[in-house]
Amino acid sequence: MRVTGYKSQGIGAAAALVNAVTSAEGTDTDDALRGVLADHGFFVADFTADTAARLRPWARMLRSVFEAETLDRAVDLLNGLLADVPMHPHLADHDELGLHLHYAPPQVELAHRFRATTLMNLSELVCDHGVDRIGVCAASGCDRVYADDSRGGRRRFCSDACANRTNVAAYRARHRDR
Repeated sequence: MRVTGYKSQGIGAAAALVNAVTSAEGTDTDDALRGVLADHGFFVADFTADTAARLRPWARMLRSVFEAETLDRAVDLLNGLLADVPMHPHLADHDELGLHLHYAPPQVELAHRFRATTLMNLSELVCDHGVDRIGVCAASGCDRVYADDSRGGRRRFCSDACANRTNVAAYRARHRDR
């Protein structure tokens, strides 16, 4: 799979934002959302309360993509979002990333750059791998989403903790039934 570096950051940022804003255990304070962007390589010097206010509805829209159970549904949702988010791609060469494509120019506000990047990176992931690489955590009681940009593409949990908890519970249930 060729989703690395910059693209992987956009995919991870989309899932992290959705989890911060929409999951039961998420924290969608302005500082938490700023941290989501910073943790995924976005330049946050111009992050404001207005940026956070613009990101919250974006997270709710993206959640529906992660919840899509069929490729047709995901494509419909992504196409709707692509029609609503203006793109102005340009090449950039900064930091250690090397030459790469941005989907919005640096002079536009941060929330717009974030929407354009996460939308394009999720769209590319769905184009390349369908909806098997995105979803809602399979752990009982967890409502967090995940995006699998790994080589194997077998992820079904939002975290190792949820995977371990589920596997331990299944192991104990099997042994209890003996």
